[in-house]
Amino acid sequence: MVARIGVLALQGDFAAHARALRGAGALPVEVRVPADLDGCAGLVLPGGESTTLLKLLEPHGLLAAIPAFHRDGGALFGTCAGAILLARRVVPAQPALGLIDLAVERNAYGRQRESSEGEAEPTPALVALLGPGEAAAPLPMLFIRAPRLLDLGPGVEPLATWRGETVLVREDRAWACTGHPELTVDLRLHRAFIACATRRPARDAACATAGTT
Repeated sequence: MVARIGVLALQGDFAAHARALRGAGALPVEVRVPADLDGCAGLVLPGGESTTLLKLLEPHGLLAAIPAFHRDGGALFGTCAGAILLARRVVPAQPALGLIDLAVERNAYGRQRESSEGEAEPTPALVALLGPGEAAAPLPMLFIRAPRLLDLGPGVEPLATWRGETVLVREDRAWACTGHPELTVDLRLHRAFIACATRRPARDAACATAGTT
């Protein structure tokens, strides 16, 4: 059965994530109201403008629905602004969902003109997730007004680094990335997230070996 993976489609680059998920073998589902989450194994929160996304979540009924989806076993993957939404704390201060135990500094590397392209180095934890063959090469990544991940909690696992900074993490079923993997042709992270999201019977244990079977 093809996995259904939701993509928050209120604002931002959700169409690029939908293309990446489809290329990685999943059925992307645009999520605008809570009912759209029905039958989804995971949800991607895309890049965009975090303050705008926050303003749109509540009137669309998703401010409470996303945490409930996660509590019920749904996996989450936030990229750039999506990572900000998932954080416990945001700098400068703004509300967030608090679903990953870390702080995020918005626009930490500067404005649009400081955006850059780089290759993130997988940590041993990501090698375990992807498998040795999949993790052999660095991960191409675009950083656009990128945030910085700070103050990682004890349960937060670094998965990739760039220029000495942690740029990809996960805590159980929640992933956060400061870059935009969906804007590259590399589908490894989307495949790994799909594998994690769809191993429902013992999801936390299965995520530790996602991509190795």
